[in-house]
Amino acid sequence: MAASLPGGGAEEAGENGRKSPRTPKHWALKERLAELVRGLPPGRSLPGERVLAVEHGVSRSTLRRALAELTAEGRLTRVQGIGTFAGEGKLTQRLRLSSYTEDMRGHGRHPTAALLDASIGAADPELALRLGIRSGDDVLRLRRLRRADGEPMAIETARLPLGRFPGLAHHVGDGSLYRVLWERYGVALDHAEETIETALAAPAEAALLGTDVGALLLLLSRHCFDTEGRPVEWVRSVYRGDRYKFVATLVAPRTEN
Repeated sequence: MAASLPGGGAEEAGENGRKSPRTPKHWALKERLAELVRGLPPGRSLPGERVLAVEHGVSRSTLRRALAELTAEGRLTRVQGIGTFAGEGKLTQRLRLSSYTEDMRGHGRHPTAALLDASIGAADPELALRLGIRSGDDVLRLRRLRRADGEPMAIETARLPLGRFPGLAHHVGDGSLYRVLWERYGVALDHAEETIETALAAPAEAALLGTDVGALLLLLSRHCFDTEGRPVEWVRSVYRGDRYKFVATLVAPRTEN
């Protein structure tokens, strides 16, 4: 016999007597909307939430959950205060030690950057260890909004040892930081350690990226080293989860016979 659940509905017994979870209310709606979006060209506007809720006979909260998941999957694009549009799909970015500028040009997009903040502060013990400097030494913090064809894509916050790169803030424009490091300081990057996590957009981040508060973001932390093995920068970036996916080539470890 099916077990009753609080709030109505039931779980049915499945294989080995285990209970199968209920299908969420928004799931069927999400599938219907996904089918609708497949027939639309990228950028085509969808009806407003009120209209969609009435057409499909669902509550606004159920509709918003379905829209949020389709947006996270890249099938929809939502612009604050404007509306919801058929998405262009996610940019597929291969994980490698390259600059944002190079990556976007590789996709045929025009990359630009807006400098949000350039400030100097003292390194705490953890940051000092990452950058190979002493605790309390000056660190340059560069925070930039990265765009592609004018569309906000990521917020990047880099920290570099000021003693090694004096005057760097005056040379960072809307191009590649890595190019500046090479052309003005003779520093070439060799390798990096990178981690990828998920995060939710805080109000300030959502405003800069033109997305909803609580929208899914990809949080990348990168620790870069030069050809001599010296640490160069510690950078944390948040990318729009509805516009990006990352891929990597995996190689099996060599084994001895």
